[in-house]
Amino acid sequence: MDPYLGYAIAAAAVVVYGAVVYALWRSGRVGPDRSLSLLGPALMLKTGRGRAALDRWGRFVRFWTVVSDLGIALAALAMGVIVAVLVFGAVVSTRLSAAQAPPVSEAIGLPGINPVIPIGYGIVALVVGVVLHELSHGVVARSQKIGVKSLGVLWCVVPVGAFVEQDDAEMLAASRRRRDRVAAAGVLANFVLAAVFFFALSALVAASVAPNAAGVGIAAVEPTLPGTNTPTPAATIGLGAGDIITRLNGTDTGTLSLFEDAIARTVPGGTYGLSYYSAARGATVSTTVQLATDPSNHSRGFLGVEVYGLTPAQLKQTLVWPFSSSSGPLVGPVDWLILPFASIEPVAAPTSSFFHLVGPFDHTSPSTFWVGANLLYWLAWMNLLLGLSNAMPLVPLDGGLLVRDFAMSVAARFRRAWSSQRLEAFGSRATVVASILVLVLLACLFVVPRLG
Repeated sequence: MDPYLGYAIAAAAVVVYGAVVYALWRSGRVGPDRSLSLLGPALMLKTGRGRAALDRWGRFVRFWTVVSDLGIALAALAMGVIVAVLVFGAVVSTRLSAAQAPPVSEAIGLPGINPVIPIGYGIVALVVGVVLHELSHGVVARSQKIGVKSLGVLWCVVPVGAFVEQDDAEMLAASRRRRDRVAAAGVLANFVLAAVFFFALSALVAASVAPNAAGVGIAAVEPTLPGTNTPTPAATIGLGAGDIITRLNGTDTGTLSLFEDAIARTVPGGTYGLSYYSAARGATVSTTVQLATDPSNHSRGFLGVEVYGLTPAQLKQTLVWPFSSSSGPLVGPVDWLILPFASIEPVAAPTSSFFHLVGPFDHTSPSTFWVGANLLYWLAWMNLLLGLSNAMPLVPLDGGLLVRDFAMSVAARFRRAWSSQRLEAFGSRATVVASILVLVLLACLFVVPRLG
């Protein structure tokens, strides 16, 4: 397949989209007072329908006030966390080589652009997250007596979500606390959704998934020894991706470290006992294997397999409750977050071959089951990403408005003589400074390693 075919299709889609938007604009159908208008390159399809529903949902003023006050605190905490992560990333970037630098596409959390986010699961999760994020803004705005002018869908080549357009004049006239409640509502909604989908996935996997054996899972088998046509020992005995090595050289290989220790105690040419669960046979196989010479360490044996860093049992535990991981309550959640970067999520062959279904789903097709489980994971993952991203102190994100009002509140406390105009100016300058800082920190991770 032509490696540039994807780029050609994307370019063609952009050209067609641009031509359609231009034609609509030339015909007078696109404009600020029309049902179609532009927000940057995105086409806004606006409607007044749905405002009555927002009014109904927003009439529980006390409830939404308490909830959105919690959202302000949560958004402030998330803002601190994301800035700390960006500072840490900037420091780490000074120690990375150009080869270790992440691709720039990973800075954009959009399916189809970010190579880590799968298109299918990613688009569904993104649309759900953005739609409910925006609806939350609208509901809280109405609960705070701030008008909503329109609702609608945002299009930019492909549908990317929705929007709720608040009345700008009423937003500016509202008190800082009421304004911040509206801004934090979307962040809170994404975090709540992330928690809901996380617990749904946890319950599903806990009740329905069991590892086929206790051992290390094989991600790939090298067919031949480097630089030769000689089959590797693993290929010779029929090991395959999706199998689980349970015992080697008299050692149970229940963890990656135990497997590595077992390999470290072998010598080239030595014959050793090996037990593994065969996904193809559906049973445990015991055999012997004569190891080759490890190309990177000639004093030890070489099997010729690539194994995952998490065993099947550890992967299940990570999906069920990462805080109880054997690696610790801090490492476990990190493992949960980086499963896509380790090519483990979405769970598909060969990873899905490490498990069998039990309980209410024991007669369900594994492929169907894992589609549902993967969707829950990406709904949780994308909502967490949206919540953290929108909490960044960066214009035009929700965090940009929050940091502006936070700065104004601090200034009002210590500079009581300042006029409201001066407070507004100070808040605006603080937002600009924070936005520049965030952009610099983001750029460091991708630019600094490449400068060397």
